[in-house]
Amino acid sequence: MILKDFKLFFSEQLSEIYPSTEIDSFFFILIDEYLGLQRIDTVLQPNFIVEDDKLSILNTALQRLQREEPIQYIIGKTEFYGYPFYVDENTLIPRPETEELVAWVIAELKNRNLKIDESLTILDIGTGSGCIPISLAKNLAKAKISAIDVSIDALKMAQKNANVNSVNMDFIALDILKAKNLPEKYDIIISNPPYVRELEKVEIQNNVLQNEPHLALFVADDNPLLFYDKIADLAKQHLLKGGSLFFEINQYLGKETVQLLHQKGFKTVELKKDLFKNDRMIKASL
Repeated sequence: MILKDFKLFFSEQLSEIYPSTEIDSFFFILIDEYLGLQRIDTVLQPNFIVEDDKLSILNTALQRLQREEPIQYIIGKTEFYGYPFYVDENTLIPRPETEELVAWVIAELKNRNLKIDESLTILDIGTGSGCIPISLAKNLAKAKISAIDVSIDALKMAQKNANVNSVNMDFIALDILKAKNLPEKYDIIISNPPYVRELEKVEIQNNVLQNEPHLALFVADDNPLLFYDKIADLAKQHLLKGGSLFFEINQYLGKETVQLLHQKGFKTVELKKDLFKNDRMIKASL
């Protein structure tokens, strides 16, 4: 089959599921990944012959898209903060909002003129793919960074991503809800824990709801700040003097999360909106 015919077929098969702009995006990602072709090649080489073995791979990807699987899981990777990351069904797909959280941490450290040396310690709780600590490590080369997750499979993927991005850090298997202590004391503790309430599932798209790990997404309606409560308690014990706790949060529970942190004894609590004007991040200091 030639490229232009496959593009037409591809679009027709997905037209009732996705908007045309998204279909085009999927197509260009796939031909780049599996054929080594760029967007311009669809114009310059419309009669490019797609060999049968490659066509089979593309058709399999098409079938997975028809089942509304995320394109990132189909090709097995994505980009976060400008760096490559492998992802699979054991890890959440990193979001742009989380990039903003990483940027905030880096900016705060620079604004404080904190000496970025070997003494700077950072812990990421619920690391998933490792996108947060690895991106921090790329920008804070001398910092000692560790990451925790309850999922062994997620930690394996995080270690793979650390290797790909040529950074060193400790990955620790730990159920934070059962933890009585953290491994050491830290200048920065950061977490993007599960925060989507069950009642909010109606707002979640099928490609997320049916594919991404619910363990990393959802919390019970009657205790939505479960992880924030626990992590705040641990942070009180394990933040160094002048240290800060950073959270990504549920956009609907900004005031409640701020109130919780004040009740825990954090004196300075800053709530910040993301680029979409949603309450999304918190910085808290004792």
